[in-house]
Amino acid sequence: MALDVDEPQSYRELELVFVEMKKKLVPYFIESIHFEKNKANLKLEDIDTIEEAERFVNSNIYLPLELLPKLKGNKFYYHEIQGFKVIDEVHGELGPVNRVIELPNNPLISIDHQGKEILLPIADDLIVKLDRKSRTLHVKAPEGLIDLYLQ
Repeated sequence: MALDVDEPQSYRELELVFVEMKKKLVPYFIESIHFEKNKANLKLEDIDTIEEAERFVNSNIYLPLELLPKLKGNKFYYHEIQGFKVIDEVHGELGPVNRVIELPNNPLISIDHQGKEILLPIADDLIVKLDRKSRTLHVKAPEGLIDLYLQ
């Protein structure tokens, strides 16, 4: 399993994961976990043969939300910003975050702007400030990008 985390070793004591199967999350207990760079090899409880394990190939695995470390500053989990109000430095309030579209190496924020969808890339240099208390995301969109959607 590839890990999309900054500190894989912080998950050494992980006891449970959810595996997406037929669009549902199914819990599985972990018997053992071994780390190699940004990958983890899991031995799941009651999965004892190669044939049983093969049905997990290419499955998405999720952690229980309460186990995710709290992020600070402008760092955020994609699920965390859904519904946040997006404010651009030039155009002001754009609207709420509908969802995050996870594309390889180019995740996008989908914003509902008066019934139109605006897509903004998620990049550290574009995120000015994340305010969890007021549920706002301040951004500096690339020059001309918002104008393309507003025309």
